[in-house]
Amino acid sequence: MAQKPSIPKGTRDFSPVEMSRRDYIFNNIKSVFKLYGYSPIETPAMENLSTLLGKYGEEGDKLLFKILNSGEAFAGVDSKMLESSNSLSLKVCEKGLRYDLTVPFARFVVQHQNELAFPFKRYQIQPVWRADRPQKGRYREFYQCDVDVIGSKSLLNELELVQIVDDVFEKLGIDVTIKINNRKILTGISEIVGYPEKLTDITVAIDKIDKIGLDEVKNELRERGIDEKAIETIEPVLLLKGTTEQKLDVMRNLLKGSETGLKGVDEIAKVFELVSLTGVKQTVELDLSLARGLNYYTGAIFEVKANNVEMGSICGGGRYDDLTGIFGLPGVSGVGISFGADRIYDVLLTLDKFPKEVIEGTKVLIANFGEEEVELLLPLLKQLRSNGVVAEVYAESQKLKKQFDYAEKRGIRYMLIAGRDEIAKNQYNLKDLITGEQISFGSEELVDRLLSNK
Repeated sequence: MAQKPSIPKGTRDFSPVEMSRRDYIFNNIKSVFKLYGYSPIETPAMENLSTLLGKYGEEGDKLLFKILNSGEAFAGVDSKMLESSNSLSLKVCEKGLRYDLTVPFARFVVQHQNELAFPFKRYQIQPVWRADRPQKGRYREFYQCDVDVIGSKSLLNELELVQIVDDVFEKLGIDVTIKINNRKILTGISEIVGYPEKLTDITVAIDKIDKIGLDEVKNELRERGIDEKAIETIEPVLLLKGTTEQKLDVMRNLLKGSETGLKGVDEIAKVFELVSLTGVKQTVELDLSLARGLNYYTGAIFEVKANNVEMGSICGGGRYDDLTGIFGLPGVSGVGISFGADRIYDVLLTLDKFPKEVIEGTKVLIANFGEEEVELLLPLLKQLRSNGVVAEVYAESQKLKKQFDYAEKRGIRYMLIAGRDEIAKNQYNLKDLITGEQISFGSEELVDRLLSNK
């Protein structure tokens, strides 16, 4: 019995149409990255597991795809290792699929530091893998389009990321809201409520507010050991309304006992001041409930949502002050943002924002009347391609109806029909398969017509 073909849940095949649309997204994003002076790099699909573990927090570690060692994978595994999932993982799985592009980037920077000029500005467009539960808009294999600058603490970098987001989504025709917060503000909140050691617990819980709602966030905070008095202080922050200035005034008053918290307020205020000077077209707002669960963020954090589609964030990132420190290069600050290409694809599809010309492939199919006719038409085929016309010849000499059916199924607009007599006279019949119109052209006129996009 033949095996039924299938692929793992949370992964997808991409048809030619889908690939054309994805290339449209990648090319637009890449063009903006280049415009701001970022250079491309690539890193391996798999990293040493020790590179990945412990960088994404408790939740992230659970979602790492670990690659089982070949051969005697379980040799030397003892009971103590079984008590620690990370110890066991590192024994039987020395490698893992990358969870994001930021940690591999930090590893790359440290490993190649003597070859780089700092600040180093890079972009990277590659797939990542997460052992998540597949659902709409959430996949186990998906592409990220990352842009980062490392080796600079200047808030001009945060501004530049906002501008990049603004430019990318203007190009793609998507209205978005860019939400900004600062992890120092969250650190300040954890300090003034008396739980500085529980910053991670607080941020992990707050980060789920859009998914589970405020009441469930409060329940999770209780489960993580946060008392009612602290929750009463945190709740109004999550619900705070008003202008950016009004929100910042409230936070300055609330965080007056936290030096770190006040520094976060000052940084956010400066970022919004810079944004106001640059004519950013998309909506930019301060969202004090924005936490982003990744442990390595230390400053500004970003999240971008499409305004007219029910979808999670389509872009996110932030500043990390010492991500390279874990690889032996301390004190090198970076900031970056990641575009979720797959979710952006779903948004464009939902809003019907893909330009029709994006999926255009072959423009003209040359009918095959036999070996001799095809050989006579090969110079014309070369002439068409040399002038930028996407053209091909039907490979088999078959009934003309079958060749027409093939062209229609492929979405090819024009059929070129010419026998030996027409070729000898330099007259070629061009049939428009949309309008049904058929006109005879000389070779030069034919090229002009096909290039005119009529």
